[in-house]
Amino acid sequence: MPSGIKRVFLDSNVIISGLLSSKGAPRIILDLLCLHLPNLRGLTGAYNMLEIERNLTRKLPAALPVFQEYLPRMNLEVVPLPAREELEPWLGITVDKDVPAIVSTVNGKVDFLVTGDTKDFGTLMQRDDLPFQVLTPTEFVLLAGKLLGNNSE
Repeated sequence: MPSGIKRVFLDSNVIISGLLSSKGAPRIILDLLCLHLPNLRGLTGAYNMLEIERNLTRKLPAALPVFQEYLPRMNLEVVPLPAREELEPWLGITVDKDVPAIVSTVNGKVDFLVTGDTKDFGTLMQRDDLPFQVLTPTEFVLLAGKLLGNNSE
């Protein structure tokens, strides 16, 4: 893979928020991915996909068809569910329910994990010992111009 391609893992909340609002950073991220830019690759985990479908079915069933229609446009690479033994070294890094997302992020060899969950992922945003950077959707959008070659400031 050329070094110029930036791989960005979207947490479930970013995808759901982007689908439900026509404004804001999560929607901008989804729209960027729909452009199929050559130097930006979106990923999420199979675990996240299950979480999204479960949450939409339970809380917002009317949004499920929108998700199913929008998903192919984003062309997300879906990282397979991690094996149980892959989770163990990461237990304790965040709440247990989010460890599969962290392991999927690692397995996806991404540059960025984008999440709106600052409660559970907030401490990870301060760390520099991870193989990826954890950003909020707004932080990623602000960085996206630089990543995509727009160096005007």
